[in-house]
Amino acid sequence: MTKPNAATESKPSRSRSVISCLPFVAAIVYFFSNPHPQNYYDYTFRVARDLLHGTVGFYDKPPSWLNEFIPFESLYFSAFPLGSVLTMIPFAALQTVGMIKDMPGMFIAALLAGLCCWYLFKIADRYDISNGKKALLTFGVLFGTWTWTNLTFAGAWQLALGFAMLGELGGIYFTVFDRRPILAGAFFALAYGNRTEILLTAPIFLFLWSRDAERASPNKELKKDSKNSQLQDKEWRWLGLSSASLRYLAVFCTIPFILGVATLAYNYVRFHSLTDFGYARIPGVLGEPWYDHGIFSVQYIPRQAWEMLWKMWNFKSSFPYLIPDGFSSSILFSSPFILFVFRFGGRDKALKYASWAAIVILTFLLWIHGNSGGWQFGYRYASILLPWIFVILLESSPKEITRLEWAAYGLSFAMNLYATWLFNWTDYVRP
Repeated sequence: MTKPNAATESKPSRSRSVISCLPFVAAIVYFFSNPHPQNYYDYTFRVARDLLHGTVGFYDKPPSWLNEFIPFESLYFSAFPLGSVLTMIPFAALQTVGMIKDMPGMFIAALLAGLCCWYLFKIADRYDISNGKKALLTFGVLFGTWTWTNLTFAGAWQLALGFAMLGELGGIYFTVFDRRPILAGAFFALAYGNRTEILLTAPIFLFLWSRDAERASPNKELKKDSKNSQLQDKEWRWLGLSSASLRYLAVFCTIPFILGVATLAYNYVRFHSLTDFGYARIPGVLGEPWYDHGIFSVQYIPRQAWEMLWKMWNFKSSFPYLIPDGFSSSILFSSPFILFVFRFGGRDKALKYASWAAIVILTFLLWIHGNSGGWQFGYRYASILLPWIFVILLESSPKEITRLEWAAYGLSFAMNLYATWLFNWTDYVRP
């Protein structure tokens, strides 16, 4: 057997060193991607600051540009869910002690990009593909999709989507690849706390936790008393679950359950109703033309499907000639690499089908909502689909980068770089 020399042994470590820099690269690029961030749309930051002082509503009327605050019983409330507010508590605390003046939107966007990059690569690293392929797929999500442009707007709406995306990635990683139920539950709570519709993917996570529980987390506390667990398995056979599976499910659900109860209480304090999140109470929202059948309706599906998948960019007779619509446009046109989700095969068929189920559930919810997301590039709500799309791409991916992938990802990077430049650095795209 030939003994590897020092130069050969150093190649993996050198490659790992380069890869470990990817989250910092992503964070730096995001931080400098917008010279005029929308920090002033700081709904959740303001509510978090007041929550630190023991109040959930404002007595004084908010500034005119914060027109989504809801007047109710002489106070003003935000329609953002409690989870979105709680994610801003650490940053609001910095303002409370005088370390910052305003919501640090670009810093938060950069932090989210770096953390998302970390978990994207951690997931990719569990697959038998080349390091170059792992980096390409990871950067594809961050710089080859609408997430780049929208997250760097850095307003409360965009940051909530960024936190939701991070929560999904962490939830997937600690459920499937490094099975730690308490961390998986915390990340899932982060996800649905910022985008409530993600709560409906809970059955997907529960399914992923219920299978192969014996190979689960390295958590010693959950692995002890295995003999007792085996004896108790008989009690749960009618459910198709072992007692070990049930323990993992219970631990996973703990933090999401606590947040859910707290959210219902938060709703009651604001609007005297456990289930009223306040969206329909935003002044004038029900009078908007896209809500002619209410906030949610299956009649919106054809229009929303067209806006997400097929709505093309606008061609102009003068420079820059090709400009996206500022209220929605096809994600397939600007991110063609997404079409690789339709490849056949998969390393873990159950995981791939579960990911497809999550995409179907979330897409249905997005399509029955009357508004595609307001001022945006692409279809910003679809950011919550990307973690599941990423898993499917990995499941069906060849080991090395193919020529077709070079072309599709290259075009995606170019289109989204162009869009980020148009929206953040020019006046070519206007409301």
